Amino acid sequence: MEPVLVTGAAGGRQGSTGRHLTAQLLGRGIPVRALVHTDDVRATVLRALGAQVVVGDIREYATIRSALDGVRGAYFTYPVTDGLLDAAGAFAVAAREAGIDRVVSVSQLAAGPQALTPRMRQHWVAEQLLDWADIGAIHLRAAVFHENLARIADTGDGNTLTMPMGPPHTELPLVAASDVARVAAALLADPQLEADPVILLAGDVLTIEAAAHTLGRTYRDTDPDDWHRWALEFYGSHHAAEHLTKLWEIFRLLGEGTGLYQVTPGIEQYGGHPPITLADFTIHRPGH
Repeated sequence: MEPVLVTGAAGGRQGSTGRHLTAQLLGRGIPVRALVHTDDVRATVLRALGAQVVVGDIREYATIRSALDGVRGAYFTYPVTDGLLDAAGAFAVAAREAGIDRVVSVSQLAAGPQALTPRMRQHWVAEQLLDWADIGAIHLRAAVFHENLARIADTGDGNTLTMPMGPPHTELPLVAASDVARVAAALLADPQLEADPVILLAGDVLTIEAAAHTLGRTYRDTDPDDWHRWALEFYGSHHAAEHLTKLWEIFRLLGEGTGLYQVTPGIEQYGGHPPITLADFTIHRPGH
């Protein structure tokens, strides 16, 4: 059986959908070629699971073109850092030349040409590049990962969730990385499975106060500039700090009860089970 190429397979600190997907596809008996940026302990774990590990930079055409040889489908994801459009462009050209006809990519819930953060606009451009390549691209527009919110909550004094979200009733759409991966697994396991080219994925919608309480914290608002300075040090990335600070501003301005955010049907429709809520996720977190 031809393998599926999974980029971002080693996982990182921003959801690790590629790592979840690798395990899920292997669990289905589908061979996986796992593209990782660094051959470290995470790559060793992937090999132990049964994946064929390829080391390289997804932004380099030669790397991704070689990795796509002989695969039957591919998963495209890129971390919240510089280089998304470089990676999408190289991937689109390489996948088109390789004759790939099913690609699943991770995007953001509100991606669009007029989206309010540069990262969201970049995601929309990346979607256009993959669509142009005529490689059967399906874009999973995901909400804020449970994992990312929990990581922020795990910093500080252990009692508060400090974010520039304004009033405690500000609403936040959320999703589990494993649910995003499960939808991707279904689409890649069956290339004939019909699906819309854009699938919205939100598994929970909570106020920031309720989200903080679910994570065992008390919500505390903070100044956006102060949070940006903290995020720059915490993430070590100007790109990530800028994107997240602007993202929280959008939620803060929208407030509560806009009806813009709701649990979407795609997770259960394609993933085969109801969404993992933040409460579900918290219960099963290591050490909780």
